[in-house]
Formats: sequence, structure tokens, C-alpha cells
Amino acid sequence: MKQIEHNSAQTMGMTRAALRKTVVMVGMMGAGKTAVGKALSAKLGVPFLDSDAEIEAAANMSIPEIFSRDGEAFFREKESMVIARLLEGEPCVLSTGGGAFLASANRRMISERGVSVWLKADIGVLWNRVRHKDSRPLLRTPDPRATLRTLYEARVPIYAEADLTVISDAETSIEQMADRVIDALRSRPDVLELT
Repeated sequence: MKQIEHNSAQTMGMTRAALRKTVVMVGMMGAGKTAVGKALSAKLGVPFLDSDAEIEAAANMSIPEIFSRDGEAFFREKESMVIARLLEGEPCVLSTGGGAFLASANRRMISERGVSVWLKADIGVLWNRVRHKDSRPLLRTPDPRATLRTLYEARVPIYAEADLTVISDAETSIEQMADRVIDALRSRPDVLELT
């Protein structure tokens, strides 16, 4: 088990802690899963992995190319396989694509082998973060904002099943968001053991 040190917003001085299970970042596109996940992994001194990047590396194709060539069902099947493989490794911080948590088998697997952390952002924050990006295959529609709202309304009740919820807003820095996640993880000594 890897020993790490971190400073939390609510901690005076240094705290030693050990990450016992993988922290899986879930939520909508634009919620900050990758940025916050990278900052969190640095604070905890553990690797950061991204399931989408792992899929792209294995397929030697981008996510939009996989969607276009093989379809979403094929992508979701490969995504589940990659997440299962990554959960078998050493504890780390794992960022997942926005649709990964929708499959009940993925939710169950993540809760059994790790802990899911939902970065909960409102629709306005999400739209401001994704509107200028062309890397979101699900938003390649005539009205991407309406599409985002439809996805949001369908997915929020499922994301609400996550083990932990952390609010992601436009005013909080990435570093502060990572501290919020650490504070949430304190409620799970099976995941983050403070010594």
C-alpha cells in the first residue's frame, strides 16, 4: 500500500494517508473529471488513469472515430472491459467518460472494487466548458445545447447513485476541487485510510 501525504482544506499540518481503493470520477462531460482527477492523483501521490485514453490507445483511434466506425454499443462494451481491467490494478484515480456510469454493471463493479465520486455541475457550467470543443461525439447534433440538456436530465438520476457527490462549480479552482474530493473521501476509511 502506497503511503502519501496531502494538505486538505480542512487539515492543519500534514496528514498521512493510504489510498486503499481506486477513486473513480464520474459525471457529465465538462464536469471536470480529468482535470480534478489529475490534481487529486498528484495530491494523493497515486497514478491518474483515463478510461477514454486507455480505449483510444488500445484501438489506435479517437473516441469519435470509434463511435463513427463501430457505433456506441461497441464502444460501451470496450469501455466496460477497460474499466474492469483498470480496477484490478493498484489503487489510483480513474477518470471515466460521461456514459460509463450509466451501465448498471459498471456501477456495481465500481462500487465493489473502488468508490465512485460524482462531480455534480449544473447545466450552465457544463455548457460553458464544452461548447467550443469538437471532441464530444454525442454533441455533434444540430442543437448541441439542447442535446446536452437532454443527456443531463436523463443522466443526473443515475449519477446520483454514486457513492460520493462533490459539487463542481465555476468559482472553485481545480486544486480546491481536489481538496473537496479528499474531504468527501474522509467519510470512507475503506478507501482513504488516514494515519
